[in-house]
Amino acid sequence: MPDKRDLTQGSVRYQLIRLAGPLVFGIIALIAVGIVDAYFLGQLGTEPLAAISFAFPVSFAITSLAIGLSAGTGSVLSRSIGRKDRRRTKRLATDSLVLALLLSIAVAAVGYLTIRPLFSLVGAEGRILDLIETYMTIWYLSFPVLVLAQVANNILRANGDALVPSGLMIGSAVVNMLLDPLFIFGGFGIPAMGMEGAAWALVAGRIVMPLVAIPVLVFRDQILDFVLPKLADMLDSWREILRIGLPAALGNAVNPIGISIVTAMLAVYGAETVAGFGVATRLESFASIPMLALSGSIGPLAGQNWGAGKFDRVREAIRFAMMICVGWGVITAAVFAFAADPLSAQFSDSATVTEEARLYLWIVPVTLAGYGVTIVAAGAFNALGRPILGLGLYLIRTALLYVPLAGIATLLFATTGVYAAIAITNVLAGLAVYFATFRWLDRMIEREREAA
Repeated sequence: MPDKRDLTQGSVRYQLIRLAGPLVFGIIALIAVGIVDAYFLGQLGTEPLAAISFAFPVSFAITSLAIGLSAGTGSVLSRSIGRKDRRRTKRLATDSLVLALLLSIAVAAVGYLTIRPLFSLVGAEGRILDLIETYMTIWYLSFPVLVLAQVANNILRANGDALVPSGLMIGSAVVNMLLDPLFIFGGFGIPAMGMEGAAWALVAGRIVMPLVAIPVLVFRDQILDFVLPKLADMLDSWREILRIGLPAALGNAVNPIGISIVTAMLAVYGAETVAGFGVATRLESFASIPMLALSGSIGPLAGQNWGAGKFDRVREAIRFAMMICVGWGVITAAVFAFAADPLSAQFSDSATVTEEARLYLWIVPVTLAGYGVTIVAAGAFNALGRPILGLGLYLIRTALLYVPLAGIATLLFATTGVYAAIAITNVLAGLAVYFATFRWLDRMIEREREAA
């Protein structure tokens, strides 16, 4: 592996920023796709906007399979790379791609068959449910491509490459956003397809990533092994990847599932409230980009250094990432305090939609650092081969705090109370996760040193 991709050397802070910097732009591009979708579909009326608001958390929860598999792959690979075990690294990389393809096809098939009952369960009905079915049918078609791309990108990141994966994310998003208005509204001989057009634009963008990432793995990094393995060896790789990947997938699914549940709670206030909440959470996800980039970048850095036995560098990286989250949370709150009004008004002409989005953006973002601390810590524990700890952190935030507090607020207060409950969740979760993380990390380091 080239020295410039060796994350066990040099300044920890520099390495973390080097990894996270390009990833920020990649995530910006992908999240911008969701905001652009919401903007263009909002021009068609409240129903398409409500439909995409229902679809967003559910599709993100299902995408957690891709995130989980890529996290499992990145975890085992980065530690293998840190140990300089080239043969094992190639076997794990190859087997992870095969596993990703097989699992994603199975999940897409199940998802396609359960679209209507699933979205009926979270409160969608009538024409909104019909629009969701149109969108998600096409969405599932491209799901295996997405999973393959996510896993291939994380193999590159585990090997210390920050630029190519981020470039592919940007390229995919650009294709999607360029095609969005054309497919939704029509033009140049292409008929207006509305919700269906947004889905086909997404498919076109997704295809870009694996078409480039896999050749890079084959020809530049030479990290794939084309020798047919013994079945026992492949199953061993799959078990190792899934041991990390399944809890990581569940952990990443917890937050969007929580948002889906809260969306269903808010559905009693009407489609316009749901649409406003959807607009606000999309803008919040955009503001969370640097923290998401830190969560994605802490894995390769922590994994390589843990594999190399450099535990103090792991501790320093996690603490530095959390401090960045706190600083970024302050900046985000200040921006939304001034920009909530004009931003909310861009997505709908409905006074209710814009008012709900504005209220959320005034109340919740000031506490966003708590969410950042949680995802950074979970990403680190996944990389260190402790995915159950990572899952536990997500459950503390969402299952113990987010959903119960929002549910109580829905019964006792108006939507303002629900948003206040979400803010309280972020504060309590952030404090609990911060102290638990370093307590658990100290114990892990002590056991590793005793074993050595």
